[in-house]
Amino acid sequence: MYDIYGIGNAIVDVDVTINEDFLQAQELPKGQMTLVDSQRISALVEALGNKPMNRCSGGSAANTIFAATGFGLTTGYACRLANDVNGNYFSNEMSEAGILTSTIDHQSSESSGQCLVMITDDAQRTMCTDLGISSNVTMNEVDQPALNQANMLYIEGYLSSSPVSAASAIKCHEMAKEEGIPTALTLSDVSMVSFFRESLTSIIGNGVDVLFCNAEEALSWAQTDRLDIAINELKDIAPELYITLGSDGAQVVTKSGAKNINGLAVSPVDTNGAGDIYAGACLAARSQGASPQDAARFANHAAAHLIQLFGARLTSVQAYADLKGSFVS
Repeated sequence: MYDIYGIGNAIVDVDVTINEDFLQAQELPKGQMTLVDSQRISALVEALGNKPMNRCSGGSAANTIFAATGFGLTTGYACRLANDVNGNYFSNEMSEAGILTSTIDHQSSESSGQCLVMITDDAQRTMCTDLGISSNVTMNEVDQPALNQANMLYIEGYLSSSPVSAASAIKCHEMAKEEGIPTALTLSDVSMVSFFRESLTSIIGNGVDVLFCNAEEALSWAQTDRLDIAINELKDIAPELYITLGSDGAQVVTKSGAKNINGLAVSPVDTNGAGDIYAGACLAARSQGASPQDAARFANHAAAHLIQLFGARLTSVQAYADLKGSFVS
């Protein structure tokens, strides 16, 4: 029995600090995620020269599942990995954390997914992602008995960029609904809303139980510049809605109304993974009996802590447990 079973991409993140001139020279949209191929990743790495880089397993839903595990939940994760350095690195790290992860595909000649995360002085992260084999998550990667016995299914919106992965996400959502298992989903990135809206809508189906997004994604989804209008549209998709607002905290919307949960005043160095740990902290707190508002307070605390560090994850499962212990509600 798992508290959460997630499905998403398996990506190894490579973090590097840059200046904005580099983004302009490479014609990269600041603060967004751009899907690229392996040749483009190689060219960017070459252009970065000898800048120091940090490697860590990543992927939006994988980060969320890792955080939820660290905050005390039992978890599983469906993803696709190749038999290469990145694939084995990712598999080992998840396994050591106690997360049930899909077995490595030894037959494919594709490479595992990787993401170049370029961080500017204002802590904004611009990502170029080569999904590799991770771009096609099939039902072969899903542990269906584990999903059928989970307390929640978690889906990342990035899966909408691939017809194969989207079909698997739709199937998992249908299976969860048949078993009476609630589903949580994150919109993931404004580029998913802008360019893969039809696919994302198909994954959402008749709605999900919990929805995570940031303000930019919410406004893009509703095609408006007013957050109140966006909330009215999104709350029809999910009865429990969390809209993150950066340093302003988060807007929590339930059937009883909307409430703003204040953020924490910190000096960020890297916002990469803030939304991921937010979702993991929120789901863990809710699973452990917290109200939506109290869960959001803990999630704000977790995200504020993470963005003061480099990287999309904390250094270990124990670090998440320590962070949870430092929270005062």
